[in-house]
Parts: sequence; structure tokens; C-alpha cells
Amino acid sequence: MAIDAAPHAVHTQRLSERQQTLATLEGRQGQISYLRLAMAALAAGDLWYIFRGPLPGWTFLIPVAAFAALVWQHSRAEGEASRARRAIRFHERGIERLEDHWQDSGETGERFADPKHPYAADLDLFGRASLFQLLNSARTYAGEARLAEWLKQPAKGEEIRARQGAITELRPLLDLREELAILGNDFRAGVQPEQLARWGAAVPRPFAGWQRIATFLLSIAAGITLLWWFGTAFLDVNATRTMVAVAFAAAALAVPHRTRVLSIIGGIQEPAHDLDLLSGILEILERQQFHSPKLRALQTRLAPVGEPASHRIARLRRLMELLDSRDSILVRMFGPILLWTTQLAMALEAWRTENGAQIAIWLDALAEMEALSSLAGYAWEHPADPFPEIAEGVVLEAQAMAHPLLPAARAVANDLSLGGPLRLLLISGSNMSGKSTLLRTVGANAVLAWAGAPVRAARLILSPMALGASIRTMDSLEEGHSRFMAEILRLKQTLDLPHPSLFLLDELLHGTNSHDRAIGAAGLLRALLAKGAAGIATTHDLALTRVAAQLSPAAENFHFDDQLENQRLVFDYKLKPGVVERSNALDLMRAIGLEI
Repeated sequence: MAIDAAPHAVHTQRLSERQQTLATLEGRQGQISYLRLAMAALAAGDLWYIFRGPLPGWTFLIPVAAFAALVWQHSRAEGEASRARRAIRFHERGIERLEDHWQDSGETGERFADPKHPYAADLDLFGRASLFQLLNSARTYAGEARLAEWLKQPAKGEEIRARQGAITELRPLLDLREELAILGNDFRAGVQPEQLARWGAAVPRPFAGWQRIATFLLSIAAGITLLWWFGTAFLDVNATRTMVAVAFAAAALAVPHRTRVLSIIGGIQEPAHDLDLLSGILEILERQQFHSPKLRALQTRLAPVGEPASHRIARLRRLMELLDSRDSILVRMFGPILLWTTQLAMALEAWRTENGAQIAIWLDALAEMEALSSLAGYAWEHPADPFPEIAEGVVLEAQAMAHPLLPAARAVANDLSLGGPLRLLLISGSNMSGKSTLLRTVGANAVLAWAGAPVRAARLILSPMALGASIRTMDSLEEGHSRFMAEILRLKQTLDLPHPSLFLLDELLHGTNSHDRAIGAAGLLRALLAKGAAGIATTHDLALTRVAAQLSPAAENFHFDDQLENQRLVFDYKLKPGVVERSNALDLMRAIGLEI
């Protein structure tokens, strides 16, 4: 299907195709399960005849080999079915986002929330129904952390443009994003980047070459002896004596290194979680042909001289799979004499000696790729949303800007402009008229723009700035702060932002009396403008609207209004010039049945 078709139609068709694929795979799994049972019964019968004498012992290997092949086939079919299920979920999530009921699924990013951040809580960056939840499609913790970092820290102009170029190239690559989504053991797996990078950066202690050769040769001898012993049905005296001798030799080699081996094994167990996901993602990204400078530079970091990063990580993954196999009955029985754990520890330390220093570089490039892919997916699902134009200085000019977290049918778009001599929009309006939503609309779109993503507007011209917001300030029992104290601490944080900066202040100083509010608000706004900042402040206290006249031409009044129709308040949420002329507080109280 053509990728430039409507995103909803593409997701819907691919969802249907993946559901059909899953049904076929589940049918195949059922057939293999019946064949496995048949091979198990045949093996049991064969073993019975071997012990009674008519059949030689080697015949037992035929049904065992067939059973093992069927187990492998079943595992492969189960893997394909799991990928089909994840593909189904990938397209279901896309449809949920496009139909605006995505808020109860996906990673919310709550662990990235910081109540002391200058705008994260005010703009719903993290948590349920957050901007992070809408954007994120990363498969690793490193990718999620990088996306969260981009939302919390505005980028410089050159970096924003580079991300826009990369996202533009990634935007139509739905196949790539689906491939990334179906990797791993579940829809969201957990490569732990910090632990893996620390493990790689630690000083390696490789074994001497002769130790590895001796261990390998002894394990080969043990394997041959085991086959000999098994082939004689454990009755040959010479085979038994040889087995005992080899076992003593293995113990003599392994015991002196036991502490070191256990230290190596224990150090890698947790960091190496989900290496199949990591190697799979790296392999997909390595084989892509990118053209944008940023993507080509990131891809270069994933391709060191010699073997690609994905192959190196895959080798480590295979070593970990062999290490995990120690829990199986056969390895528990014969692993010690085969020096299974000792050999794996030696191989792991050799791998770390060769590749450990590269892990942090690979993870950093991977995180960047995943964050870009998340934003590209958002861009593809919102084809009408343009990239902002990045300007210099202090500029914010928006045409038909709406909130990206609101359904398109409910979101009301507004125009506004800041820059040049005009640095402050003072917006008055009654309760529920749309003041706070406008601030969050500006803030959320600014965060998207500075991360490199498209914005929900017809057009946006914006310069990179530090951002401070005071929209959702709450008291803190833990820190002993009242609501007013929490607000003025946030205002101080906003005032201390580096230049250039953008401020979004809701119901300025609403926690104090009108006299102090008027004086304090005027002083704060003057101080912000004196620093060269620009921004928007809202109020329902009409006394504060006089500040705009005092600060003109740096400030202008705007407002939201409402109409009372049939004893019901009606809002149009459209920004208008001037000061609001009426309040709706009494109307709201009467509307809910309060007699006043």
C-alpha cells in the first residue's frame, strides 16, 4: 500500500493483514504441537525396546533429533506469532492516536517527571495523557530518556534544523518503525543503558591465551568422552574410567578460577538484559540508506571499523543465551565437566576487552535514532502539521495554533504574535474562558518546535529560548510551602532563566490580596521585560490590565469572553484584542444551583 495514503487507512489495512498472518501462524503452531507429542511417544517406545535388547542404542537419537527439530520449528513459529501480535498492537496504537483515545495505553514517562522543572508539570509533558505518551515509540530506556531530555531542554537553532531534516527523511518510513516495534520480547522492552555502559567501561581482566586454549581442548575431550560413555549405555569400564579422569582434570582447571568466573558472570547478568532487542534495532538502522547529515552522522557512529555494532552485540547476546542455558537439565548435568560456565566467562571478558569502550557510543547513537523515530512517527500521523520556522532573537508568531493534546474537533486555534517591541501579551478573561489552555497551547507547541517536531498550527515562527511557566503551582506539605510560596518560587525560577527566555504565567499572583497582587505583578513583569524576556500573562483581576498601558508599546491587552444564552454560559475560546468587559463568576455559581 502506498505510504502517502491517509495514515488511518494505512494503519487499518496493515492491522487487517497482520491479524490474518497471526491466524495462520497459530494454526501452524497447533500442527507442530501434535507432531511433537508423536515424536515424544516414539522416543519413549524406542527407549523401551533398547533396554529390552532388540534395538541398538543409537536408534534413540532419531526420534530425539526429530523432536528437537520440531521444538525449534515451534519456537520459530511462536517467535513469528509474537512479532505479528506486536505488529497488531503497533497499528492499533496508531489508530488509537488518530481517533484520540490513546490516553490509556503506552508508556507515560512518569519517571521523567520533575516537580522542580521550570515547565514540565505545567505543560503536561509526562504522565497520563501527556505529550511524552503521545510521542513516544522508543523500544529502549535509552531512547525514552533521550526523547524526555529533548522535551525538557530546548535545543539550539542549528540542532533543531538538523533534527527537522532527519525527521523529514524518517517521516515516510513506516516499515522501519514497524520493524522496530516488533523487536524484543514485548511491546516495550528494557535495555538498561547506564548499567550496560558501566559494564563496558569497567577495566577488563582477560584470561591468558593458553588458559582459553587449554579450557577449550579439555571441553572437547570431555564431550567426546561423554559420547563414548553414552554410546556404551554407561557399561564400559574404560569409558567410565576416562570419564572420571576428565572430570578431575576439569575440576583442577576450573576451581582456581571459580571466584573470578563468578564475578564476571554476576557482573553481566543484569546489564545484558534484552540484548536481542538492542542488536535487532542496531541491525535495522545499519542497513538503512540515509541522506540527511544528522542521520548519516549517527549511522557512522554505529559502524566502527571492521564488524558492525549489531554483529558485535549479537555475539554478546549469543553468549548470554548460552549462559542462560545453565538452567536446563542437560547443562546442569554435564556443564561442569564441559567447563561450560568457565568458557563463557572467558569469552565474555574477551568480548568486553574488544568492545566495551564502544558500548556508550552505540547506546548514545541508538537513543538519538529512537527519539528521532518517535518524532517522525508523530509527524507521519499528522501530515497537516508543519515544521516551525526557526528564527533568531526573541520571536513567536503563530497562525491558527491549537493544542496538540486536544482532539482536532475540540481544539480551537488562535493567532498571536510576540517579538520586536511587543514582548508581553496580558490576557484577561473570566473563568473557563480559555486562558490557561492558551498558555499550554503555546508552551506545548514551543516544546515540540524546539525538539525538532512539527507543530499544531498553520504556521509558526519561533526562536530558541529558555522556557518558564507558572500554570499549575500547588502547595507542598513535604516542603512546607503554601500555594503562594510555591508560586513565587516558580516566578523567581522564571526570572532567573538565561536570555533569551519565554514566560507563560497564569493568574499572576492569584494567591494574595488585590493590592499586593497589582504592585507585585507590575514589578515582576517589568523585571522580565527588562531582561529581554517575552511572554504571556493571564489574569481575571481587571486591575492588572492597567499594567499593559504602563508598559506600552512593550505590552498589549487581549482577552477571552463568553456569552450567557438561555441561562447557559457559551465560550468561543477565541483571543480578541482589548480588556474583557464582564465577569462570569456569579453566572457560574448560579448555573450550578447556588442561590446568591
